[in-house]
Amino acid sequence: MRTMETPDHATAPESTAVGPTAVRPTGIAAQGWETASTDPQYHAAVVDLLGALAYGELAAFERLAEDAKLAPTLADKAALAKMASAEFGHFERLNDRLRAIDVEPTGAMDPFARALDEFHRQTAPSDWLEGLVKAYVGDSIASDFYREVAARLDTDTRALVLAVLDDTGHGNFAVEKVRAAIEREPRVGGRLALWARRLMGEALSQAQRVVADRDALSTMLVGGVADGFDLAEVGRMFSRITEAHTKRMAALGLAA
Repeated sequence: MRTMETPDHATAPESTAVGPTAVRPTGIAAQGWETASTDPQYHAAVVDLLGALAYGELAAFERLAEDAKLAPTLADKAALAKMASAEFGHFERLNDRLRAIDVEPTGAMDPFARALDEFHRQTAPSDWLEGLVKAYVGDSIASDFYREVAARLDTDTRALVLAVLDDTGHGNFAVEKVRAAIEREPRVGGRLALWARRLMGEALSQAQRVVADRDALSTMLVGGVADGFDLAEVGRMFSRITEAHTKRMAALGLAA
């Protein structure tokens, strides 16, 4: 899981960033884990969040390893293998954190496995280029969502979440390869644009289902745990994520 950056000739990374307007942290967002975690509902929400992130990182590792099999060159295979290794490193950091707060990682991940597995089953790419677009679109939407949530987390958890969202280089890689493919064969762009729109819809639906199914996590988003976050703000959050997606499609050379 990572923020998908784009190369200099495309849309700048800052233009695709999303998140609520920066304000001085208050409440839980100004506290460390030791203080914030005394609220049992907040504690449960963070366990859910870290569990979802951890399974997402594990799935990203597996997907990149599979994508490497479709890579057209040995250099491409090696590049994806390196990115997969970085994803697994993120997964291990989240596992370590869950154990540090006395939570069994597999138990924290298990509630999210079915939904994420179903998302990946429904959006299995048919070729190398679709795999690149899927990682660029799907992982970017997930990263945007987690960055939005991170702004309301305690300082210790926020630092960890932002660290595991660090770019692994796949964003630049995907943009370069997809744009080059479209330049060679322009009609490829139409097929990939349709694929990207499908991925956008599936990714947002999956994120909304995950939140709706987990009471502590949904409470953190709509209020009662996280300061200043109400139902209307959740709607604005998804609007910001959609706008960022449109800019990323432009970076890929595709119509959103």
